[in-house]
Amino acid sequence: MANYAGPVKLVKKVTPGVLALRKVVDDVHTDARIAKKEGKLVGWSSSKFPCELAAAFDLNVMYPENQAAGIAANRYGELLCQAAEDLGYDNDICGYARISLAYSAGKRAARKYDKETGEFIIDPATGKPLKDAEGNVVIDEATGKPKKDPKTQSPYIELVDLNEINAMPDGIDKERALNAISPIRQMQIPQPDFVLCCNNICNCMTKWYENIARMHNIPLIMLDIPYNNTVEVSDSYVAYIRGQFDLAIQQLEELTGKKFDEKKFEEACANANRTAKAWLKVCDYLQYKPAPYSGFDLFNHMADVVTARARVEAAEAFELLAEDLEQQIKDLESTCPFPENYRVMFEGIPCWPKLPALFKPLKEHGVNVTAVVYAPAFGFVYDGLDEMARAYCKAPNSVCIEQGVAWREGICVDNQVDGVLVHYNRSCKPWSGYMAEMQRRFTADLGIPCAGFDGDQADPRNFNAAQYETRVQGLVEAMEANRQAKEA
Repeated sequence: MANYAGPVKLVKKVTPGVLALRKVVDDVHTDARIAKKEGKLVGWSSSKFPCELAAAFDLNVMYPENQAAGIAANRYGELLCQAAEDLGYDNDICGYARISLAYSAGKRAARKYDKETGEFIIDPATGKPLKDAEGNVVIDEATGKPKKDPKTQSPYIELVDLNEINAMPDGIDKERALNAISPIRQMQIPQPDFVLCCNNICNCMTKWYENIARMHNIPLIMLDIPYNNTVEVSDSYVAYIRGQFDLAIQQLEELTGKKFDEKKFEEACANANRTAKAWLKVCDYLQYKPAPYSGFDLFNHMADVVTARARVEAAEAFELLAEDLEQQIKDLESTCPFPENYRVMFEGIPCWPKLPALFKPLKEHGVNVTAVVYAPAFGFVYDGLDEMARAYCKAPNSVCIEQGVAWREGICVDNQVDGVLVHYNRSCKPWSGYMAEMQRRFTADLGIPCAGFDGDQADPRNFNAAQYETRVQGLVEAMEANRQAKEA
């Protein structure tokens, strides 16, 4: 892709494509809650289980990985992680798994209720001002600043057990307890009637979903995707996976009492391919220099591509977003909230509970994330069942290091990066395990500096802001030195 044709204007706006995607995800969650109330089956699925199979049976499916990321981003991750540890799950397992297992056991984050005022305690982070009887903000005479509402306290969130609340006699106390549960959509997902698991993400998925199935005494439908030791996917692997597709279809028929609908399956595949192509096109706009948006926006759209990939509405929304970006380029606009001075690849899953802390040092130094591996990894494009089986073998954690290096170095070149920022994610050991070798190769092959920092995709206790800021500073200095050396 070409660079911009002139000076770029920084604009702050929410485009029609972004609004459409928000509605798509809201609709997925709403449909699942309605289905549960109507007595229909609602399942939980790993992010890379073939959603096309469930769509052929008109099943409502939710995604615990996306749910855990949303819970963590809303600052409830530590509460749920600790709840899982109190249930006996080790602190060393994946943060997503801990959040999901706690939620599955009925643990919920709820707003604390002040019995004296009859209102919920206010989050201190909101800085909600105190208002007088006329609704005017009360100013502190000593500081000249608005006074905080005295209901603003910490902690303002507590852990509750949905099973205990549901066991309460009907009445105002039960109603109040249910209303106190955090209203974010990730905290309102119905409990599962079945689980769909595919271990191409990582082997932790297997025990995680087995525990959910055991907890609720529900069916588990499992697909085993072997680790790829070669770049190409062998025919024997395809045959092995195709056989599992057939078994999964048989199990879904027994679960739903319906026959597999070939037409609906083909429609779901067509929608999934259309969504994937539009999603990859959106990702490719980061190749422009400067980029028309921040790479952090791609992370925000992960929920869209995972939860609704087989829906035509998702395909249409991503196509609309691609049109928005095309128009921005024509208008010489970027929604990145700062001038782009350096471009980096962000390697790994973000620290969802610390997104502001991740973004701030990058903004201060004019560093835009213009390449990521996590986002385009969900862009499956295939033709027919054999190619579909091969596509589901291409998850980042299920390919050999040569394939992983080729993917990353290709995107670094295409997206014109100046350096690489690597997240050593305690939750995702399969991903982080070979990152030291990856960093060595990036520098040796591409001549770009790399910096790594310790963190976690869901548990904020494993992230150190000071360490991260120091590593970003070091990366910026190395990129600047690299730039000056090239110019000289």
